Amino acid sequence: MLMFKHHRESGAVSLFLVIFAMLLITIVTLGFLRIMLNDQQQASAADLSKSAYDSSLAGIEDAKRALIYYRTVCATSDTAACSDLRNRINSGTCNAGLSDVVTVTPNKEVMVQQQQSGNDDQLNQAYTCVKINLETDDYLGTIQANSSKIIPLSGTKNFSSVTVEWYSADDLGTNSTAVNLLPDASLAQPLYLQSNWVASRPSLLRTQLMQFGSNFALGSFDAASASMANSNANTLFLYPTGTSGSARSVKDSWSFTGEDIRQFPTGSPQPTRCSGNLSGGGYACRVTLTLPQAVGQNNDNRTAYLRLTPLYNSSHFRVILGDGAKFSAIQPSIDSTGRANDLYRRVEARVDLVDTAFPYPEATVDLTGDFCKDFVVTDVVGQATTTCTP
Repeated sequence: MLMFKHHRESGAVSLFLVIFAMLLITIVTLGFLRIMLNDQQQASAADLSKSAYDSSLAGIEDAKRALIYYRTVCATSDTAACSDLRNRINSGTCNAGLSDVVTVTPNKEVMVQQQQSGNDDQLNQAYTCVKINLETDDYLGTIQANSSKIIPLSGTKNFSSVTVEWYSADDLGTNSTAVNLLPDASLAQPLYLQSNWVASRPSLLRTQLMQFGSNFALGSFDAASASMANSNANTLFLYPTGTSGSARSVKDSWSFTGEDIRQFPTGSPQPTRCSGNLSGGGYACRVTLTLPQAVGQNNDNRTAYLRLTPLYNSSHFRVILGDGAKFSAIQPSIDSTGRANDLYRRVEARVDLVDTAFPYPEATVDLTGDFCKDFVVTDVVGQATTTCTP
């Protein structure tokens, strides 16, 4: 009789392999799902952030319309309406300054609509709070190299000086914060070729003051009295000097009349000690300029303009009025908060309320080719000849 022995196998190894395979597939699947969900959330947040940013920009554009309306009203003889509108704009209440151009409820958000239709506000976008301030602590701007900007000097109270700061880290154009400066000894040769002025060096800043009082003559703009107690036109050239790579906290002070190279041709461009390192932010150069009394100025009725021209390099700049005065309705600030669903973005902008792009001539003659002018005048009335060979 043949006997057969059966070996029973439990299959535990196969069972473990199947379990581990399922766990691995589950982990991989969950990992992909998590990545997909994170990407979707990031895309949704980025989209909402952009929409909230667009909503805040819509608030800024409505604020610009309100400022144009304010300027239009104040250009008329209705001083009461101008004063009332100014008080509403400066009230600090959300959206209160927009009531003349947009239907708003104070401290309530304004829905953003592309057009006047029934369902156009279903995107759930709005700007929640827009505040306009006509009085600002400073005037900010950017000027391209060898071009000018004219800034009206109109303050909330009387002032006798202005502080000018220029050349920020944005002007360097690199990740480095080191600033290249000129030692004081270089002032023996103050003018350089454009190609010899390095890109990381602050601009040579030409500052010009133009002002007048209530009673003056055109000749007062060319007056050059010895005392220079009263003056309507002055020019200073501010030279960026100091130690490259080293920070400084010195603020230079100059008088528009005491160092005016146009009034005193024997003078030199003023060496302004600038910071050689912008790692802490701010501006490399800073100087305070003392203003003279305007010709015909009575009871501080000064009308003044500051013209800034950065030579060699472009420059960001900042102008601050002295004696605690603020700029009045020159460059209002707009603070706008936008919303898209439950995500918010806040934007602050500056708007020039006056026309600072007046085509003031940059030079008597400006050309790219040859220039030649040769006059020959005789003693015969009406007879003259001109010849020119480039």
